Amino acid sequence: MMVIPAVDIKNKKCVQLIQGNPDKKHLELDNPLEIAEKWISKGAPMIHLVDLDKAIYQTNTNEEIIKEIIKSVSVPVQIGGGIRTVDDALNLINIGAERVILGTSAVENPDIVEELSKKVGKEKIMVALDAKDGKVVIKGWKEKTEYSPVEIGKILEEKGAGSILFTNVDVEGLLKGINIEPVKELVDALNIPIIASGGITTYDDLLKLKEIGVEGVVVGSAIYKNLIDLSEAIKIAGDDYE
Repeated sequence: MMVIPAVDIKNKKCVQLIQGNPDKKHLELDNPLEIAEKWISKGAPMIHLVDLDKAIYQTNTNEEIIKEIIKSVSVPVQIGGGIRTVDDALNLINIGAERVILGTSAVENPDIVEELSKKVGKEKIMVALDAKDGKVVIKGWKEKTEYSPVEIGKILEEKGAGSILFTNVDVEGLLKGINIEPVKELVDALNIPIIASGGITTYDDLLKLKEIGVEGVVVGSAIYKNLIDLSEAIKIAGDDYE
């Protein structure tokens, strides 16, 4: 199981939000590239990059720093936040992103996944499914759909999604642990890899997710606040750990 550190960027700074609220932050740090390189030095196999300004405000405030990170770091980068069109996705892949993460655009229009998958290959297309009270939410978690994660997950898998990033909004950013059941439902129902996010606070959370067969986890606030050591987390997630 991969352990992937999150580098969320807002106004050219690395932040960790509470419950996705741009006005509530656990922390704010300068120089996101330096932060990404710190996690790589601790063994990160990949960086999870999110452009919060593009996601929330549709602005390109972070465009240059994101290009710099993708081009500078020595590990693959998966990137999400405000990717609304095929061209948005292709631009990021063309500058070197390993995979792009579609959110609202894919839930509202699954055909965009099919089009992109045919152009660049399904392994480069991840879809973010964010769930609150058992239903997928979109548009920065402000609008609830009628879909359960499994229902829309099956549709997106069929359309050519290569993987799913599943975030349980109910526990995200609270540092109170995970809810394993909705993650397990998705892992059991789909054949494509599931990356879990939201609420991961302890090493025990990692072991539970590893046990149900997730491909990877995205960790954020817990590593920034030193509740989890990234190097230790990577060791625990490894196949040879007992």
